[in-house]
Amino acid sequence: MKAKEYPVSVFQALKLSMLPARKLREVSRNNLPVIVSLTSIPSRIHKIHLTIRSILAQTRQPEKIILWLHEDMKGTLPKSLTQLESEVFRICFSPLTCSHKKLVHTLQQYPDKIVITCDDDFMYSADWVRLLYQEHLKYPENIIGNQTRYIRYDREGKLLSYTSWTYPDQGPIDPDKILPIGAEGVLYPPDCLYKEVNNTDLFLKLSPKADDLWFKCMSLLRGTVSRQAGNPPRKAVPVIGTQSVSLKKENIRKDKNREQWQTLTDYFDIELYHKTNAPENARRDQ
Repeated sequence: MKAKEYPVSVFQALKLSMLPARKLREVSRNNLPVIVSLTSIPSRIHKIHLTIRSILAQTRQPEKIILWLHEDMKGTLPKSLTQLESEVFRICFSPLTCSHKKLVHTLQQYPDKIVITCDDDFMYSADWVRLLYQEHLKYPENIIGNQTRYIRYDREGKLLSYTSWTYPDQGPIDPDKILPIGAEGVLYPPDCLYKEVNNTDLFLKLSPKADDLWFKCMSLLRGTVSRQAGNPPRKAVPVIGTQSVSLKKENIRKDKNREQWQTLTDYFDIELYHKTNAPENARRDQ
């Protein structure tokens, strides 16, 4: 977390903490037909109420917010979190320890719903859900990411390091190489991922620490276009004290994202470097 972000984080946390839990538990009459789904880990459990509060306090509230936690955390949750449970926000438990549970379980329970995933160490701006949903209305079959990277290969077709996955300065953009990043929020429309998306054994084998890459792979196999949001909200504010434990650090510093993407594309025989772009509305058979 950058030093300049501390005052903003403190101010936002205080502002959210002052909102009455009773008020946040009320069901909004103008909510949007989306489910926000996320997960967390023990080291962040005393801070995640700030993330949940920021989602409950949206100008257009989602119809549901689901927090997936490992089943070992039952009976250990702080009041700051449980007091927010309501018809809108509920806490569910899973045997999975990986971050994939933020989406896979919700897809199983609500296959026909729009699902927005996000990270548990940020506070989101009040128009975050509304702006993502507006983008969805423009591109209803696309996956929309507020933050994306661009999967890059060298001239010989070798996959570059993850730190090099940036958009080219010029030339055409291949939508199949756009990688939505979960931190700022990703919107998944119904039926946009391949049927193997919930195959626990497979994602634990191929990408155990990179759920974003697994979901990207499933979107390619389904023929779904990923898109950078054209009108993203203000950047989410980091929550102080949540950054010390992070998969992001290991995946980037040790280039684990590159390794896991190579493993995924080798296994599913996905070729992005020499591929011919299919029409945006093309969808592979399930």
